[in-house]
Amino acid sequence: MGRMFGTDGVRGLANAELTAELALQVASAAAEVLAPRGSDKQKPAAVESARPTAVVGRDPRASGEMLEAAVTAGLTAAGVDVILVGVVPTPAVAFLTGSYGAALGVMISASHNPMPDNGIKVFAAGGHKLDDEVEERIESAIEAGPTRRPTGVGIGRVEVASDATSRYLAHLAGALDARLHGLTVVVDCAHGAASAVAPDAYRAAGATVIAINADPNGLNINDGCGSTHLEALQRAVVEHGADLGLAHDGDADRCLAVDASGAVVDGDAILTVLAIGMRESGELADDTLVATVMSNLGLHIAMREAGIKVRTTAVGDRYVLEELRAGGFSLGGEQSGHVVLPGHGTTGDGVLTGLLLMGRMAATGKSLAELAGAMTSLPQILINVRVTDKAAVAAAAHVQDAVVAAESELGDTGRVLLRPSGTEQLVRVMVEAANPETARRIAETLAEKVAST
Repeated sequence: MGRMFGTDGVRGLANAELTAELALQVASAAAEVLAPRGSDKQKPAAVESARPTAVVGRDPRASGEMLEAAVTAGLTAAGVDVILVGVVPTPAVAFLTGSYGAALGVMISASHNPMPDNGIKVFAAGGHKLDDEVEERIESAIEAGPTRRPTGVGIGRVEVASDATSRYLAHLAGALDARLHGLTVVVDCAHGAASAVAPDAYRAAGATVIAINADPNGLNINDGCGSTHLEALQRAVVEHGADLGLAHDGDADRCLAVDASGAVVDGDAILTVLAIGMRESGELADDTLVATVMSNLGLHIAMREAGIKVRTTAVGDRYVLEELRAGGFSLGGEQSGHVVLPGHGTTGDGVLTGLLLMGRMAATGKSLAELAGAMTSLPQILINVRVTDKAAVAAAAHVQDAVVAAESELGDTGRVLLRPSGTEQLVRVMVEAANPETARRIAETLAEKVAST
């Protein structure tokens, strides 16, 4: 069996690659690995009280209803009680897994992917993402088949939570010191999970909120909106004269922003704003920021000028999390808008990021453009090339030769990154250079090499 877990769970075309049968198997195997339980030979009352618990949430896409039922069946068949928390952000499932004292959490979402896709993200106790070794154990358990089939009172039960959203909103409110009175924000909810919480969280903090793309119907998630399509948000910010705009993806674990003029403030710029603020307040552990290899060279330059060190990881917020935990650091993230603050949560949280970004504006009295101006991005070109075997293409000798030639041409004035996507059959070609025409020319040349493989 090839590796099933990507950089962010199990993902694929719903009901084709990610079927109800597979969802049941993943859930059942996750229960065996993450939710060990006592012997089923105990007395009935003891068996019932010994059952572990799992939290299950989803984003609004239509296939989530089917997969939620399958995941619930897999968990309860393995003797795990299920708390259904409905449509909530991924970071809410992570938080609620800890808040409810559950043995594991499952989020059904394909994040920023188009509506036909879906995915399964699994959290361990406390709401922590899984490391490679645990994922491999779950995959082995899927391959081996179920070993635990309780009967009678040993079968898991299902409860629909009534306080999940209010718990999560209270958690968000506790993370912000400054009030946001006087700030007007447009929030693009991507017709996704943010629709249920982001406008309420920002209003509760004192901001005036204009919500767009906040009417999910199961089919419109990420459709020309959200963090992957910022044009509507840019127009709305300018039209309303707002102070800023915030864009979330389908499961609201990302946040990108635009300033009052409509200019994009990406994840690197958001990290710059937060890192400098946390260093000034003494909250940035070891004066260190954790970022990925996709971060712009401008971020590294800005951090160096601010006296902040940068630790670099592979792409994926799970790897950022691992480095944060290993080094005891307090801030990390990705250019894509995943921002992780271990003092407030166990995973990237787009709504929390939006709150803290506005909190920095309120505390300093500065505009977002002023704050984000601490970083100047080098021109960066990213081309996604669809392929049939991303690993083989990325490793091909003639592709690697082309990368070496490009790096030689750029020298110290830029960089090249070519990597397989962790979630789709894509090879990502990224080139940075002092000159945008040079970056585009080299990126297009490399993309042609990849596409012809």
